[in-house]
Amino acid sequence: MKSAHIFLSLFFIACLAQVSFGQITGTDHDFSGRTWNSSGEICIVCHTPHNANGAVTGAPLWNHQVTGATFTPYSSTTLDATVGQPAGNSKLCLSCHDGTVAVENYGNVTNGAEFLSGSELIGTDLSNDHPISFSYDATLASTDGGLYDPTTQTSGLGGTIGDDMLFAGQLECASCHDVHNGAGYSNFLRKSNSGSALCLTCHNK
Repeated sequence: MKSAHIFLSLFFIACLAQVSFGQITGTDHDFSGRTWNSSGEICIVCHTPHNANGAVTGAPLWNHQVTGATFTPYSSTTLDATVGQPAGNSKLCLSCHDGTVAVENYGNVTNGAEFLSGSELIGTDLSNDHPISFSYDATLASTDGGLYDPTTQTSGLGGTIGDDMLFAGQLECASCHDVHNGAGYSNFLRKSNSGSALCLTCHNK
């Protein structure tokens, strides 16, 4: 049983590396050459095959400290969705980008000193950022009037918006950004935003 567990863990890491290693190399998410990453490994800052952090549901073998910050969410009188605290994979992104958790706080390290700054720092005030962690469904699209129905509108990524860009029906950071840079676009976008194409995937303007 133990050998089977080891095999499955190694298989997962191999698949992860095959899918994402080549795209991450040389990007801002390539931490293999950073002075604070003594391992020199490219995946270890976020992922581990053993003793993963289970604090966030759906986190893939997570190895990084998860933020415990309280955020100021996006709010607008014209927003028909209910936006609460970041959840899901958005909380994982913010575990570096909110500036409260050091980048090298992985693998049980909790006292790191390397924090994001400049344009990489989003902070805990999300009131001027695109809303995240809210339910995007046919009802919201109908109520809003300026959004496509995610259950029927194609995403340009192979299926519908709901299939390709939502996570348990929620819009998250990873709806628009691919942390592994699979598509190769700037800012880790999942598709080109030339002519606002990414924005217009969901927004019917």
